[in-house]
Amino acid sequence: MAALRGGSGVLWRRGFLPALQLVRRGSKAVTRHWKAMHFQRQKLMAVTEYVAPRPAVPPRCLPRRKEAEVAEEDNGYVRLLQRQVEEAFRDNRMIAVCQYNAMPGEDMVLLRHYLRKHNIEVKFFLNEIVRPVLSQSKYRNLLPLFVARNILLVSREPKAKEMLRVLKGVPQINLLGACIDDTILSRQGVENFAKLPALEVVQGQAVGALSLLPSQTSSLLQRSSAHLTALLDQHIRRLQEGEGGTPAQPSPAQSPQGTH
Repeated sequence: MAALRGGSGVLWRRGFLPALQLVRRGSKAVTRHWKAMHFQRQKLMAVTEYVAPRPAVPPRCLPRRKEAEVAEEDNGYVRLLQRQVEEAFRDNRMIAVCQYNAMPGEDMVLLRHYLRKHNIEVKFFLNEIVRPVLSQSKYRNLLPLFVARNILLVSREPKAKEMLRVLKGVPQINLLGACIDDTILSRQGVENFAKLPALEVVQGQAVGALSLLPSQTSSLLQRSSAHLTALLDQHIRRLQEGEGGTPAQPSPAQSPQGTH
């Protein structure tokens, strides 16, 4: 025992380790429990609470605002786009509405190039811009077509055949309908319109049909007179041949001289 203490017992105190150590593993003190506000602070918050001033005239006594005043005023850029939509529908004879799906930019550039060869332009307008313009115009029946991302193919001449030929190789763009010469057509109607001959050919056929009837009437009227003229000429020719080939015979009233 004395050896372990080493005289003064310092070695024993340095080398002693208890066999059991008590470690506190309890939860921490919770300080976030709800606590009622102090009465003095409650009075201070009630006194300093903001109270909005009451209007001089109750809202129920004021006249109702018009919808135009309530609606948000359009900015200048929106009015500019709407003016461009109006010009596109006013200055072009063919306006085709197509559904636009995602496609590479290079394909879009090629599509514009092929359509521009036939004087067909591609216009991008948001539905929020187009719908208010169409609702106040004679093209309001086109509104059901503007429900997704659309593009407009416009041309000053109705070149439906060339447009369909170009769109046939672009599956990302689907034709929904068109307005040609102020006539709204479906996709099938546009295809039927493209099968029609050119306007110059139709005009030539109409002129030929109209000129055929007067010519037939004139020939019918002139046939009888020409036939009568031919008969008279033939009769005169026969009379002339008869007078030249046979001598004239004396009439029975005349008698030769020297005979009694």
